[in-house]
This record gives sequence, structure tokens and C-alpha cells, in this order.
Amino acid sequence: MKSRSQEQSLSDSLELDRSHDPLTGNPCPKPNKKTLKQRFLKLLPCFHSSSRASLTQSNVAEEGEVSTVWHRPEGLDRLVQQTNFSKKELQILYRGFKNECPSGVVDEETFKNIYSQFFPQGDSSTYAHFLFDAFDTQNNGSVNFEDFVVSLSIILRGSAEDKLSWAFNLYDINKDGCITREEMTDIMNSIYDMMGKHTLPCVRDSDASEHVDSFFKKMDKNKDGVVTIDEFLDTCQQDENIMQSMVMFDNVI
Repeated sequence: MKSRSQEQSLSDSLELDRSHDPLTGNPCPKPNKKTLKQRFLKLLPCFHSSSRASLTQSNVAEEGEVSTVWHRPEGLDRLVQQTNFSKKELQILYRGFKNECPSGVVDEETFKNIYSQFFPQGDSSTYAHFLFDAFDTQNNGSVNFEDFVVSLSIILRGSAEDKLSWAFNLYDINKDGCITREEMTDIMNSIYDMMGKHTLPCVRDSDASEHVDSFFKKMDKNKDGVVTIDEFLDTCQQDENIMQSMVMFDNVI
């Protein structure tokens, strides 16, 4: 017999993906045409994963059938409250996520492997590591649907301050509340490594350090050698170009 918690978890998952016929319980036919949301999900590094088999699996026998228990997301209503997505948008996002990540999670190595396909001319592994850490809000070495959709909501639908705070968290590598020159240098080097040596205009060896100097000259108001969240937000919010870039993705989904 299924426990009440198991039934509720299954109900939440079915409500999210809308992939089952409510009358028969059978999977509904999958649409052939991919939406913008589904194409966007292709950026998620979890399909064609060689590491899926290494993920922890819990096998339980229920009513004579053996099924694999994977990560199941929070209920739909709770995710609506936590994000700026509607129920319908969350259902589409979850269906795409589940199709590409049947286990419900993606690990860092898989993230790096797929991210590298978008930047074949360079080495994206270090930047992908930083980006993965920003998505891995629970610091458990994996990104599940909740992690993904909460960050995606901030990037695409959050306020300008929310988006800037998310970017600050990305640059604050050790998560101590401030950005040091070393951290910003690591970020800039990872970006130039990802771009590769054959970009136009050509990347000079001094470009990364010059960008770091420019960043601290603009952001480090009290000249103490670190940039705090308040300094970062204040400077960015007064920069018209930066603020304009914050609305670039508002209508992606």
C-alpha cells in the first residue's frame, strides 16, 4: 500500500507535468512542436549524461511492481509562490526538465560537459563550475528542478535588484558577502578562457586584469579592496547600460 506522503508526492509531480490522462492514468501524446521554453531547456546540462547511472537510486516494491524513486519536486502551488512563473509555465518547464533529466537532478560534471558544447572554441569548465555553484543553492553537489526554476525565475522575471543580487552571488565565489580582486580575477579569466584565443577582437593577456581594475575603480567606493553587496547594487543601479541589460531576458519565457 502507498503511504499518504507517497501519494501526495506523486500527485504533486503529475500536477506539475500534466503528462498523464486524468481519466485513464496513461501518458498523454507528446506534442511534436517544441516551444521556446522547451528549446531554452536544451541549455540545461543534463541530457545525454554518462553519469546518470552513478546517481543514487532507491528501488521499492509496491503492489508487485518495482519502480525507481527519483527526486520529485515540491508541489505546484508552492513553486508558484516561490517563483514568478504561472502554473502553466511551471508545468511546461517541468515537463521539459523531466524529459531531459529523468532522474530529476544534474551533477556538476554533466553540467560542465554539456556547457562546453556551447563554447567549443575555448575552455568553459571553470566558468561552468562557478555557474553551477550559483544554481546549486542547497550546496549538495546537484541541481534539481526547484534549484533550476527558482534561479531561472530570478534571471528572467526578477526585479533589477534581484538579478543584480544573483550576479553578485555568482561573483562572490566563496560566498562570504564580498567580492575580492582574486575572485573577480578568477571570474574574468574563466570568461576569457571560455571565449578562447581566436575571438575578435583578439584577447590580450592583460585584458582580464584591466577589466578587474576597471571593476574595482567603479565599484569599490571606500577603497578597502573589496566590493560589498551594497556597493555593487548602488553602482549598478546608477549605471544606465547595466540597468538596461537587466531587462534583456524579461520576455524570453
